[in-house]
Amino acid sequence: MPNLEHPAYPAAKLLQLESSVPCRESQVSLLLSIFGEREQFSFPSIFIYGHRASGKTYVMRTLLNTLELPHVFVNCVEYFTSRLLLEEILIQLQRYSEAEQTSHVPCDTLNDFVRLFKQAVTSGELQYQTLYIVLDRAEQLREMEANILPAFLRLQELTDRNVTVVLLSEIVWELFRPNTGCFEPVTLYFPDYSIGHLQKILSQNHPPLYSADFYSAYINILLGVFYMVCRDLKELQHLAALNFSKYCEPVVRGEANERDTRKLWKNIEPHLKKAMQTVYLREISSSQWERLQCDDGEPGQLKGLSAHTHVELPYYSKFLLIAAYLASYNPVRTDKRFFTKHHGKIRKTNFMKKHEKTSNHLLGPKPFPLDRLLAILYSIVDNRVAPTANIFSQVCEERTGKRQKNCPTASLKSRALPELCQSQGEDFSVIYSCNMKGNDD
Repeated sequence: MPNLEHPAYPAAKLLQLESSVPCRESQVSLLLSIFGEREQFSFPSIFIYGHRASGKTYVMRTLLNTLELPHVFVNCVEYFTSRLLLEEILIQLQRYSEAEQTSHVPCDTLNDFVRLFKQAVTSGELQYQTLYIVLDRAEQLREMEANILPAFLRLQELTDRNVTVVLLSEIVWELFRPNTGCFEPVTLYFPDYSIGHLQKILSQNHPPLYSADFYSAYINILLGVFYMVCRDLKELQHLAALNFSKYCEPVVRGEANERDTRKLWKNIEPHLKKAMQTVYLREISSSQWERLQCDDGEPGQLKGLSAHTHVELPYYSKFLLIAAYLASYNPVRTDKRFFTKHHGKIRKTNFMKKHEKTSNHLLGPKPFPLDRLLAILYSIVDNRVAPTANIFSQVCEERTGKRQKNCPTASLKSRALPELCQSQGEDFSVIYSCNMKGNDD
């Protein structure tokens, strides 16, 4: 019995949709109930959020294309200004218009967009059914003019047309809401895929030359190795396609059959260890990786760019450790002096003699609140840091196992930071000078 049922759409289309979006049936069913029938007015705006690679963009594209609903799909990273964004929406609307199409639609202001949008929707098939405008990577709207986001949330009211705006983002709605208030959208959360969901999704892509059980066993081995360090569906799909040829080698040579999992595991284990060193890094192309797999040499040792004595940390994880180190050893009163550009006049105080002081490094790291950690992080990173779910998930992982509530990453990692900086091969002398100045206070 199909899980998706809706009287406005054919059962064959719903069955095709259900097979195309595995493990997202509940979210699709909720979206269908919000959309209603084609001629009905849907909710003015919908906000969908979740971590990266949780299926937000894929589900929306598949839903709109399978049910053949009129829609406009725009990536806000590609069209990073309000003018480019509004013009792209109008250009995509031309394919539903009966009039002669033009390649460029000039649109300088939001008033022009509302006027041109009314004209485009009135003619053609759009006047009898709902139009869906999907804005992917919608967090970029916060960088545009202040009236863009409230206008999209109220576009149905401004244009008096049957239109629904869908925002897709990796951050929560509370970080979108303007201070002056706006129309509240319907929020829908896409949770991360569990290991069972990943197993089911990845197993659907089995090659036709091999059985589904054989490929499912390979995916089970792959998830057993990588699930603790990588839960990104796109990255796991890349790893599965890259290493499957090595898993099949004993079968191709006739040394084992598809059910001899022990021999297959022994053959693939060293290659999965190599792949573990380059998860998310993309240091080499797939063709270079295949050539490295064919080279003879010590298994488990990569001859490419990752053949260093260390593995490079992710960008924000490195700065999170540095911020935790500075927060745990520097007093709170020194933050304004070292981490703000215009801190004003500093009042001089009487200091103790150097030989009478005890170094903070001997006393050990001190606990600090999470807000202070994030404030230092934002000040030491050159570019602007968006408070995305990825950063907060890294902070939560650092806090795992700590008993003190307000000590996120203080003790163990901050002691190891000098060795970390030395292994990274980078110059953090400025940070250490700031830290030592802070200790002098």
